[in-house]
Amino acid sequence: METQQVGIVELFLEGLKLASLSTKVTLYLKANSVDTVDFLSDVKLQNDGSGDYIAEWNIKSVAKPTDSQLASYETAGDTEEKNNGIRETRKSLYGDIGDQLDEIYADIDAWKARIKTIKDANPKE
Repeated sequence: METQQVGIVELFLEGLKLASLSTKVTLYLKANSVDTVDFLSDVKLQNDGSGDYIAEWNIKSVAKPTDSQLASYETAGDTEEKNNGIRETRKSLYGDIGDQLDEIYADIDAWKARIKTIKDANPKE
């Protein structure tokens, strides 16, 4: 019985997957005109067993976000992470760029149709 309950809880939590802190920090910074972040020097994230948090903030041009500000990026973060997975799937299905160029040279319409099929089967949100 306990194993079954653990499985149910895991499925429930999987459905509640929250955007990672790094994604929310990245979105917060982009909204504040900072296009790139180095998580080894600019912002250091840490988890001591009680969840992720910002251990060090070294970006002088933007104030460290509050928990409330970060929480406001939850939905956008979820979408961004799902779309990143879709981008990776598409990328692997597109194949090598050299092969694609050969395919375009041989029959651009067939290439367009193949790419459209991949995109239709893997839509972004």
